[in-house]
Amino acid sequence: MAVVHRLAAGWLVDHLSFINQCGYEIPDFSAYPGGDTLKPSLTSTGDCRAASAFAAASSSRESPVPGDATDTGGQRAEKRYVFREEFFNVSKPYIAAAPEEQLWQGCPGVSRAEVEASSNREQHQEGTKSDAGDSVASTRKKRKRKCVFNQGELDALEYHSKVRKLIWEGTLRLIQEGLKSGFLHPTTAELSCRKNVVPGHIGCGLAELCEMAKQFPTVNESGHQAVCVLDDEASVPEQDLLSCVTENSSDCAKIVVLMGQKYLVPPKSSFLLSDISCLQPLLNYKKKYGVIVIDPPWENKSVKRSNRYSYLSSWQIKQIPVPALAAPNCLVVTWVTNRQKHLRFVKDELYPHWSVKTLAEWHWVKITRAGEFVLPLDSLHKKPYEVLLLGRVQGDLKEALRKSEDVLPVPEHKLIVSIPCNLHSHKPPLTAVLAEFIKPDVECLELFARNLQPGWTSWGNEVLKFQHIDYFTLLQNES
Repeated sequence: MAVVHRLAAGWLVDHLSFINQCGYEIPDFSAYPGGDTLKPSLTSTGDCRAASAFAAASSSRESPVPGDATDTGGQRAEKRYVFREEFFNVSKPYIAAAPEEQLWQGCPGVSRAEVEASSNREQHQEGTKSDAGDSVASTRKKRKRKCVFNQGELDALEYHSKVRKLIWEGTLRLIQEGLKSGFLHPTTAELSCRKNVVPGHIGCGLAELCEMAKQFPTVNESGHQAVCVLDDEASVPEQDLLSCVTENSSDCAKIVVLMGQKYLVPPKSSFLLSDISCLQPLLNYKKKYGVIVIDPPWENKSVKRSNRYSYLSSWQIKQIPVPALAAPNCLVVTWVTNRQKHLRFVKDELYPHWSVKTLAEWHWVKITRAGEFVLPLDSLHKKPYEVLLLGRVQGDLKEALRKSEDVLPVPEHKLIVSIPCNLHSHKPPLTAVLAEFIKPDVECLELFARNLQPGWTSWGNEVLKFQHIDYFTLLQNES
């Protein structure tokens, strides 16, 4: 199950298990008499161009439909895919903590002043190594070292000093439960493990495809091209995929072929592949969401240097039409980096702009299979945790009270502890941990998603990224 342990402090979550419970089983029609496979087809509601493109295939299909397929023995043959386990093989910390900073050594209080003093001592020791013959350049370097922290770093230290104890103690309790149950293994770090090899050039350049889509002819809004419904393995025309929401309403997974690449679409899921300039199809989908999870591509120096992915300015993030997508009393969850500038922006500008009231501040804590922080908790640069800000859309009081019946109030602080995926920016699932704070029948939306989930609508310019079939293993043929 996705939630391995639940305590007052939060949850110990098994991200890999959640993915593999999403139902990546696909009927294997090659196992049926005659060996016929279903012809690809794509149907749609409204005026979707895909309907005409695949009309012939749809009308001539004589094979059983997915979900009803049976072989001669009366049993359904299936292909089952599982996510590759090596992407979660985090057996050792990325950077080892000092012995006195190990999780098991208790939680010593560390004030901001102590961290600053320690850093000043380090800088002073480096400076005294220079002799009288230093060059002008070296003198400039020493002068620069005197300014140890900028304001952003000081703010981050202040914040860390406030949340440190909560994170340390709560994580320790959850890890102890994980060790008792055998989910975590203290000897894992001692075992030799090969370095993970992440497949290169997976996918077909989804973000680039979204850029290309801007050159396509303008979609006729009067046609109400709201949704394309997947039917069997479909090779989807790029323009159709980018002009409306694609939906898998069946009880089994589907495969989408996009520019020669295969992507797995879990059951009961829908998605829109586009960038922020092409959100109209999501609005045309006519759904109102009770949960909206947002993982914005925050601007920072490392992103600018690496060119790994594009980022949005604060102004651009404010333009996301959350009020138009949100149902009354909608729960809004935003992932925020550890930069205090971004945290303040969400609390003081973004949420008020969307009429969202901040309710809670949770933390995702990343650990190894052995139950250690992946980074030293007091690292001055990267931390082993990320922040989630939770709030609710404010509106009609009576409607909000009616919507909040039978759900628990959102706690001010919780921890989500998990072994992180080695793939960049693959966040843990929130479905299970949010379940008790929302009604069971609400529509859920993830913005800036890079993967799909059953029961959710997902949007982003890389929304299929981690659905690429190369991230999965064909486990077995079941019959």
